Amino acid sequence: MKDISKRGMNTKLIHAGQHIDPATGAVATPIYQSSTFAFRDADHAAGCFGGQPGYKYTRLGNPTTEALEKNIAELEGACGGLAAATGMAAVNMVYLTLLGQDTHVVATESLYGPSRMILENEYPRFGVDSSFVDSTKPENVAAAMRDNTKLVYVETPANPTLKMTDIAACAEIAHQNGALLCADNTFASPYLQNPLELGADIVLHSMTKFINGHTDVVAGMVVAKDPALLAKLAKVHYNFGGTMDPHQAWLVLRGVKSLGLRMDRAQENSMKLAAFLEKHPKVEWIRYPGLESHPQYELGKKQMRGPGAVMSFGVKGGLEAGKTLINNVEVPALAVSLGGIESLIEHPASMTHAGIPAAERLKADITDDLVRIAVGCESYEDIESDMARVLDLI
Repeated sequence: MKDISKRGMNTKLIHAGQHIDPATGAVATPIYQSSTFAFRDADHAAGCFGGQPGYKYTRLGNPTTEALEKNIAELEGACGGLAAATGMAAVNMVYLTLLGQDTHVVATESLYGPSRMILENEYPRFGVDSSFVDSTKPENVAAAMRDNTKLVYVETPANPTLKMTDIAACAEIAHQNGALLCADNTFASPYLQNPLELGADIVLHSMTKFINGHTDVVAGMVVAKDPALLAKLAKVHYNFGGTMDPHQAWLVLRGVKSLGLRMDRAQENSMKLAAFLEKHPKVEWIRYPGLESHPQYELGKKQMRGPGAVMSFGVKGGLEAGKTLINNVEVPALAVSLGGIESLIEHPASMTHAGIPAAERLKADITDDLVRIAVGCESYEDIESDMARVLDLI
């Protein structure tokens, strides 16, 4: 398709990075399940290893993986992308590229648990220092900046608090201090938010979630605005080896085609469920970007095209009441992760964020009563009736 950049989002989801196979006419991108690629001759081999276009070895590039990289880069308005074996491989690609001895990172305090835990527990061994702040207030980010700050790392909406960060404001702060801004865009997906357009330098996804959408593969992606920065990331990525298998890439390419359809349905369900929970007498509090009661509701309308399909809430009775709820639901599965076509429910303080010290969890508003639900594409009536039945047990 010529000049896909001018096409609509759903057309890009289906066609970006892909083409009809010239040899067979295959409409779906083939799985190039080969570890290595033959060269025409010695000069061709030398040229490929010297930087000319061409495939050499799947760790260093593969046609199926490249199709996915081009797809997500187009959706995010990036110069290119790097597909990773997992979301955490993508996170580490960014950290390893930009952080080193005597460097500093400022990060959202309520990050995905492992994204924060490795900064706290692993990177200090290599001389990296971290500050975790409530990035909903840009002044907190500004106050935490140091002369050796190399990276501002934000997650918005954040996991699991659904707090939102002003990407444009934080990008300006980072750039004024000689740092780069990376935004984890997993909760919104490129269907709802494009951080590069707001000033971010790097966008990261756990494609395990909404982009793949079928709870059957783990995958990550990093895209960048600047070709020189992308090349720097690629060097680290290929050498450390956290690259993607072509079969993984094919599965995610299949999943991304329906991202718009899935997100629209899950978001519609989420809006209804959030309104139901907010009015329910057994619900103590709820945080969902689509509710006017959300502290950053106006920011969400400004930088997102929709509120997404994840919410957090607490029930009256605290932790024990929450356990009663998650132990008795039937429609959502009690499982970590999110963004699949089915609903999932979990308790972050004892599951995804259990490795963060209790005091730090509370400081980040990850309270013991917080229940996170990722709403799927089931019939809404079944989701609500199931939740109403369980709330009556509390």
